Amino acid sequence: MRYTAVLMPAITTLDNLWIGRPRSIAAALLESEGHRAIVDPGPGSTLETLRQQLRERHLAVSDLDALLLTHIHLDHAGASGALVRENPRLAVYVHKNGAPHMADPSKLLASALRLWPNELQRLFGEMLPVPAENLRVLEGGETLTLGSGKLEVVYTPGHASHHVSYFDHDEGVAFVGDTTGVRIEGHSYVMPATPPPDIDLEIWESSFTAILERKPARLFLTHFGFSGNPAEHVLLFRERLHQWAEIAANSMRSASDESAAMASFMAATRAEIAEHLPAEEVEHYVFSAGLHLSFLGLARYLRKRAQVAS
Repeated sequence: MRYTAVLMPAITTLDNLWIGRPRSIAAALLESEGHRAIVDPGPGSTLETLRQQLRERHLAVSDLDALLLTHIHLDHAGASGALVRENPRLAVYVHKNGAPHMADPSKLLASALRLWPNELQRLFGEMLPVPAENLRVLEGGETLTLGSGKLEVVYTPGHASHHVSYFDHDEGVAFVGDTTGVRIEGHSYVMPATPPPDIDLEIWESSFTAILERKPARLFLTHFGFSGNPAEHVLLFRERLHQWAEIAANSMRSASDESAAMASFMAATRAEIAEHLPAEEVEHYVFSAGLHLSFLGLARYLRKRAQVAS
């Protein structure tokens, strides 16, 4: 399946300034031959910042041709429906497992409300549905022809069952969403982001393989920006991902209840983060990745795996 629309070779990082914080959520603006696309436009709460970032480049939402979603979590895709309402010709590319929830985000929002019962609106703003006619459903394996460039679409689950990555082989850039974790540009520390509901470390292994066998020169992470040396990055992330799963398992075995287990996990992982980063960056990483959500996702994964084993 081929879709023709947008892009390359210019790649610009747009900082959505999530909750006023620089370097938390990045959107990627892709431009080629008068065509423009955005990879992961961000949440509804940062829409005005996104518009301002476009204006600074003498662009408007009406100048965009497509949104390329790595996955449908609110911090990546929440603004999509509002952008389509503003520009009805926008094509929204999304994996087939996520497409129904973009057309009707009610279940997605209900799940998010359980995680942020008091802060959902402040953190993520409004999420509007994307009309079915604007959705371009992906499975992985497609080639998107974008201006003078092409993007290979690869299914990269593990963080989410609806996660894809986009590979621009001419530029050597892989837009990997959350598949390779959180690494704030300018720092070497790579941190897992493992929110519920469908973290799966076994499936994640195939995604690491898919990324590395394509040998990109750089990764583009939503949290936040470019990362060089992808092989080293993925190795460090994979090791830490499994280490954190073990920390979560130990916390669950030794704690009296889930609240105590979460507190133990967060204390251990925060201490590890502090070993690698300046004090002022520790909280930034913790906030950007949602450290408490990482415990909840790993705990759910470990319980499901234990049920299968029994």
